[in-house]
Amino acid sequence: MSSNSTPTTETSPPTGLTGRSKSSSMILGIIVTCQLMVVLDTTIVNIALPSMKSSLGFSEADLSWVLNAYTLAFGGLLIICGRAGDVFGRRRVLMFGLALFTIASLAGGLATSPGWLITARAVQGIGGAIISPAALALIMHNFDEGQPRAKAIGVYAAVSGAGTGAGLIAGGLLTAFVSWRWVLFVNIPIGIALLVLVPMFLGETERHPGRFGIAGAVTSTVSMVGLTYGFIHAASDGWSNGTTIGSFAAGIVFGIAFLIIETRVQQPIVPLRLFKDRNRSSAFAVRFLLIASMTGMMFFLTQFVQNVLGFSPLTAGFAFLPTTVATVVAARVAPKFIPKLGLKWLTVIGAVLVVAGMAWLTQITPQTGYLEGILGPMVLFGVGVAIPLVTLTMLAVAGVERKDAGAVSSVLNVMQQVGASLGLAILVTVFGAVSRQSPAAPAGSVEANATMTHAIAVSFEMASVFTIIIFLLSVLAIKVKPAPKPATA
Repeated sequence: MSSNSTPTTETSPPTGLTGRSKSSSMILGIIVTCQLMVVLDTTIVNIALPSMKSSLGFSEADLSWVLNAYTLAFGGLLIICGRAGDVFGRRRVLMFGLALFTIASLAGGLATSPGWLITARAVQGIGGAIISPAALALIMHNFDEGQPRAKAIGVYAAVSGAGTGAGLIAGGLLTAFVSWRWVLFVNIPIGIALLVLVPMFLGETERHPGRFGIAGAVTSTVSMVGLTYGFIHAASDGWSNGTTIGSFAAGIVFGIAFLIIETRVQQPIVPLRLFKDRNRSSAFAVRFLLIASMTGMMFFLTQFVQNVLGFSPLTAGFAFLPTTVATVVAARVAPKFIPKLGLKWLTVIGAVLVVAGMAWLTQITPQTGYLEGILGPMVLFGVGVAIPLVTLTMLAVAGVERKDAGAVSSVLNVMQQVGASLGLAILVTVFGAVSRQSPAAPAGSVEANATMTHAIAVSFEMASVFTIIIFLLSVLAIKVKPAPKPATA
């Protein structure tokens, strides 16, 4: 795949010079809605899985692929799709991704067999891999550095952080009151509306001439697919499984090959010079661990409130509403404190809250109630996650040339996707190892609940290690840049 076209002029200038115009608000609304649709679909099908199983005749082994197909396609293609926006124009690429995602959602909702639905979810993942990097790159294009971009990224981070919990709520409502098919059909009117609005309000970005080297494209894709599948397989079959080891080996070997290729080509898919900036590299690492700990927390608390506290799927979805609200509010408020505290110390404050929230959750027992033992740490964690999502995104994109916006956006999304897979795989492994130390007991019994809760608590202890590393990196690795000296006469 290549593009030899000359750079085109922008059809509309950046509209974020003040960040206050109706046009800027509409542009931001369109972009974050694109991101929300992608994030929601990582969890919106979770609560619908039992209904899908009975309706389409899924086996237990195949049912997990309704989730894994989306994750694998999304994570595997992020790097190459992020670069596509730089080369072909981000609005054009965004619209292609939206069309693909919408068609796949229609196909999935009409599925009559497990294979049909899994294929549709994989195509959705491809669409998501195209949409997500383009959306963040378009924020960088339309909103200038400083307060306008800070506010825009605050909204973007709020949507990205709250989308997981919102997906659980939306999935529970649609499954309970309509049908499991509507967790997919709901994307169709949203996708169509976005396809109409994007060309009306978003100008095309400049195209940067370049080509996708076949070797770089293949090695990056195989590496990401191998690593993502390795984490997925480790969560279900263990780290010593042959397929797990083979997937990791392929991912690492092709990843090394990709890095070697990127150092030798004139037009790399991911310019390695982007990692020379200490703050940007630190932001990638902290985001990776932040998402790893958050994904594990959401997964195990979902199990706890349903299996131990006895919440229905719909009630379980709403149990995460306070976390979602806390994340949205904190992400919107955080940019206001950037001029006073700076990105580093605001990140540290968020890290402290994340450590405190996860430490609180390690005290969970079978007698822990929702109000006194779950709600508090979830809200604390939600606020703590939201703040770094804003500051880390700003650190990652600071000073990036527009021609590299797609590459940076794709790396940020890779950190999020692989971090989620890695975090879940590690914590599920810990959970399984602890659970096997206790004798088997009937599901729902006092003994079974005690075993599950103890294993969850130990898993949260492992997640606490992630959060402590987040704190240390925030304090030690992120560097405060001195204010520019005033010009002398």
